[in-house]
Amino acid sequence: MRRLFGLAWRYRARCVQVLSLQLVLLTLGLSGLSLTGLGIDYIRHVLGERGVGPAIPFPEGKFGLGLPHDWTALQVLVLVAGCILAFAVLRAVLNYFYTIAVNRLVQQRLVVDLRGEVYEKLQRLSFRFFDANTTGSIITRVTGDVQAVRMFVDQVLIQSVIMVVSLTVYVIYMASLSPGLTLACLATTPVLCVLSAVFSRHIQPRYARSRELVEEMVQHFAESIQGVQVTKGFGREAEDRAGFDAKNAAVLAQQQGIFWRLSLFTPAVGLLTRVNMLVLLGYGGWLVIDGKLPLGAGLVVFYGLLEQFSGQVNQVATLVNSVQQSLIGARRVFEILDAPVEVRDAPAAMRRLRIEGAVRFENVSFAYDGIEAVLRDVTLEVKPGQCVAILGATGAGKSALMSLIPRFYDPTAGRVLIDGIDARTLRVDDLRRNIGIVFQDSFLFSNSVAANIAFGHPDATPAQIEKAARIAAAHDFIAALPKGYDTVLGESGNSLSGGQRQRLAIARAVLLEPSILLLDDPTAAIDSETEHEIFEALDNAIAGRTTFIVAHRLSTLRRADFIIVMEDGRIIQRGTHDDLMKVPGPYLRVASLQLVDGGKLTAAAGLTGEGAA
Repeated sequence: MRRLFGLAWRYRARCVQVLSLQLVLLTLGLSGLSLTGLGIDYIRHVLGERGVGPAIPFPEGKFGLGLPHDWTALQVLVLVAGCILAFAVLRAVLNYFYTIAVNRLVQQRLVVDLRGEVYEKLQRLSFRFFDANTTGSIITRVTGDVQAVRMFVDQVLIQSVIMVVSLTVYVIYMASLSPGLTLACLATTPVLCVLSAVFSRHIQPRYARSRELVEEMVQHFAESIQGVQVTKGFGREAEDRAGFDAKNAAVLAQQQGIFWRLSLFTPAVGLLTRVNMLVLLGYGGWLVIDGKLPLGAGLVVFYGLLEQFSGQVNQVATLVNSVQQSLIGARRVFEILDAPVEVRDAPAAMRRLRIEGAVRFENVSFAYDGIEAVLRDVTLEVKPGQCVAILGATGAGKSALMSLIPRFYDPTAGRVLIDGIDARTLRVDDLRRNIGIVFQDSFLFSNSVAANIAFGHPDATPAQIEKAARIAAAHDFIAALPKGYDTVLGESGNSLSGGQRQRLAIARAVLLEPSILLLDDPTAAIDSETEHEIFEALDNAIAGRTTFIVAHRLSTLRRADFIIVMEDGRIIQRGTHDDLMKVPGPYLRVASLQLVDGGKLTAAAGLTGEGAA
């Protein structure tokens, strides 16, 4: 609640504007109601003067406004009716501006600003946050939960202030008419307060569970879209649909439970407010008959005030419901805003616009979750311009090792030095702009081919983009696309083959002309012929750059200046291809298997002599 009020305080000027309009609307409403009561009493006064009914006293000068004594009753009533109509028209106009003001506050400012703030924070969070939170959870927080915060400002904060001010004015006005009748009619209010508090505590955990179920449904939906090829490939459409239906049904059942409880609470509130009307009719009617309360300016106005009071009190059910929804949503939004930025610039971070490319790991250990280590006491030195290949089974720590260089994570122990400087003392942006990266899964954006290649260098010229594409052996297939470099790719580049996507990713990395290249198994999805083309082109790109290549093919491993073999987070072998082929161990076993398989393929193709060689 404190955080939510602090958020609303940022927009205090607009909140004051909204509340001021509401106060004017409240004043106009009360003025119209008072005039209606006075008009009724004036009619009774005139009828009394004409001998129709009892004589009713009335202020001198007609309404005490100093109207001419020679005005007829019709003229006075026309004036009263005209004032009431004028107030109604003015209220309608101000209601329009009130609606616009609220919309500008909560939709055009608060929601947009908060969503942007959440998105900006997501850009600064480390990979660890995304490892711990699903895509569905993050999407739900940026969309639905931000709207829940809007609900707090609009339907809770502003409406609560309006309710408190309105109820206070109504009570004061009613007490000025008849203190005893006011106490009698509002006797049920403490019961309503207790009922609301009990309902609020009862409903909050159910809203929290509802949010969790919606999040699970969104996650299932997102995974279904992303994995549609796998689903269709295995003929699992019916099972996938049944799974979504089950999660959808769970959301419905949870929300029905909430609505069922709300449907009991709302009529209970309404019943209590109706009891007030019964008291008014009995006790208030007796006061009028006894001559202690005027009919128009007393009972009728009191009825209007009590009706308005009851209307505001009836909003308690909606208010309590909105509070619980907004609190659950706000808590999830603030979890993102409060999440620690683990990888950030040091207070006195050094500028390094260009780095040489020397990389050294000093006794580095690392754990994604901070507990189970995936790297253990790794020491490795790579000189500028050297190419090191990394070999190891799945889970050996290859990708983790490379992810520490651009500071996607920081080591839990030890240091990563860049040009002899601890990477944590360099500015993150400077460091990453000197590193070209090709991930194992090449992600492309729904944009043109040229824009994807120039993603890290948006100011690149067409000539520079084409040069990078040629280096990555991508120019020929790009030229064959319908619009060449201006061809817009589908979501994640699904309109391209895996090899084509990988080559665009390589072009994207090469375009930066980085000092360090990180290639996470870049030829895994590429056939042997394309691999040969890519590495012939990459030879020029790699030359003079420090390069780390995660690889499993001998054709790739042989190109490295030296090779490290990883197992269980440790470096267990290191050396050139020729050196490691002389030593029994994992590298020799992997290489021998590939050589044997290569020999079988050669024999199967019927190649001999020079062809076999």
